[in-house]
Amino acid sequence: MLKFTSHYKSTQSSQSIMDNALATIKEERDSKKVGYYNLPKDSQLELAKVKDINLEGITQVVIIGIGGSSLGIKAIESILNPYTADAKEMLFMENSDPITILETLSKIRKEEACFFMISKSGSTIEATSIFKTLIAHLDLDLDGADKKRVFAITDKGSVLSDFAQHHKLQEFTIPDNVGGRFSVLTAVGVIPLAVAGYDMEKLLLGAEEFVENFFDGKENHLLQKAVYLYDNASSQSINVLFSYADRLEDLTKWYVQLWGESLGKIDKNKNNVGLTPIGLTGAVDQHSFLQLIIEGPRDKNVTFITIEDFQKELVIPDITLKGIEKTNFINNKSFNTLINAQAEATLQSVVESDIDADAITLDKVTPENIGALVIYYEILTSLVGALFEVNTYDQPGVELGKVILYKNLEN
Repeated sequence: MLKFTSHYKSTQSSQSIMDNALATIKEERDSKKVGYYNLPKDSQLELAKVKDINLEGITQVVIIGIGGSSLGIKAIESILNPYTADAKEMLFMENSDPITILETLSKIRKEEACFFMISKSGSTIEATSIFKTLIAHLDLDLDGADKKRVFAITDKGSVLSDFAQHHKLQEFTIPDNVGGRFSVLTAVGVIPLAVAGYDMEKLLLGAEEFVENFFDGKENHLLQKAVYLYDNASSQSINVLFSYADRLEDLTKWYVQLWGESLGKIDKNKNNVGLTPIGLTGAVDQHSFLQLIIEGPRDKNVTFITIEDFQKELVIPDITLKGIEKTNFINNKSFNTLINAQAEATLQSVVESDIDADAITLDKVTPENIGALVIYYEILTSLVGALFEVNTYDQPGVELGKVILYKNLEN
């Protein structure tokens, strides 16, 4: 279960603006122009395909992809791993950094690994370069013994799809109406995570319940939050996500891509609009970024994510340390209690400093809760995009960089 608490001031937007934003995303969903709303149901069919994968002897799942092809998978794997018995090891090959590539290559046990090459376009330069390196380094025989361990996840008709068909590799398709950064609930995330042993059926059910509740008018706090962010975009252009659990760090990275790439656009009136996302981890970043939030420019609002019950008991020993006896008040309390007390104190300090904030609390980590949290942020992004009147689902700024990269490397 997710609990939502707001410390925002009342919004100035009219009811008609709220209604228009809601109508926009309802039309996206009902017309199927944007397909992620229906993924919690549609992707149940993808799960059935996992039974066709021969997992005998497989202990590693290697992901080759970047951005929307890896961030969501990594976020879910990181959060659920401590709570999933017998999960397979997942290795992520994302960036072009040669040191990281070499380190990851050294960890791969070829005979125990399966490989997912993920690229919506099929020709992402980072993923393609790493895939070529994998083939050469591991001497992968794509037409022989290794055919069964290499999979492609891509758009129908992409060049990667052509490649997969040429070598008769098993292929999974990303729906045309789902953009890369919204694709974690497609085969992109569902298949590799299910292969690795994560309960994607429950995760999809959690997402489905949240979607249905939202469109049935039972999660109106989400619309109110979107409108508040839009109303205050000129004065509060930075949205800080402060996650109080190390395992939520990859979720904040996923949020940064989703938020930044979807909302940083030129609107219909040729204005540059958007909200800048910043992802923080508590309590670590209380000792770095919090000072800027409290006493720096008043251009930020803050969202806190906490986990009520970590389901892992670790108690601070009843030990007195000479000279620092003043910390004895924490003796015999759990770290679960400590980190949530830190989150609550930080939230209180932010609110008392007249900085707008809200909070999302997970009662505990479950696949259902994580599914709900993923779709919550996707719907929030679509709502804010509708209010800004931008195309939430394209990324022309990113494409420009790709054109320049290709041109420079070809010279």
